[in-house]
Amino acid sequence: MTQNQTGETHLNMHSGNVPPQMNHGGHELFDVHEVLSGTVAALNQAMLLRSHVKDPELLDILDRQYRFTLNEYNTTVECFKTGQDPTQPTQSYEMKQGNDFVYGMKESPPKKPIQSADEISDEIISGFLLGACKTAASAKTMSALETCNPVVRRVLADSIPNCIEMAYELSIYQNKHHYYQVPQLAQQDMQQLLNAFAPAQGQPGMPNNNIQ
Repeated sequence: MTQNQTGETHLNMHSGNVPPQMNHGGHELFDVHEVLSGTVAALNQAMLLRSHVKDPELLDILDRQYRFTLNEYNTTVECFKTGQDPTQPTQSYEMKQGNDFVYGMKESPPKKPIQSADEISDEIISGFLLGACKTAASAKTMSALETCNPVVRRVLADSIPNCIEMAYELSIYQNKHHYYQVPQLAQQDMQQLLNAFAPAQGQPGMPNNNIQ
């Protein structure tokens, strides 16, 4: 803020000379704080749940995703604080699961809230992890849309596919163990929806609006 001769205050308008560490808009600061807070919560949750995991396959997924998310968190924190390229760029997460889903519904007991910590299961844990990935994907997308700093925006945007990949890995794991069942429509209904759209033909010109 500066003060003129009449005692009125006004904001200084910056024009391209903002230092990198200050190159952030207001929405950006709040949104990235939300992303980082959510990441810390997800990492803490995974650490608390780890000792309750029974399936070695799920434990392997949890550990791999934890390590990757922790590194990505450090990268985001660094570029957010400095406004410059991080020393370790964002990586691409690679899952071990195949991509085949089992379709159809099998009868299973209705779900309900547990009554004690002794009831924590691999189904519940994988559900927590999947929910955290979905939340992170949404939060990072919304944050990237409001980010002014080009480095932070790129880091956030590059990390969104990793959230999607981790969520996909967990959903396939859940599906394989019948925790997450995928119904399908009847073939006739599915075919009708698949054929509901057709590609546009040619390259028509824009309408000629004769505005005087």
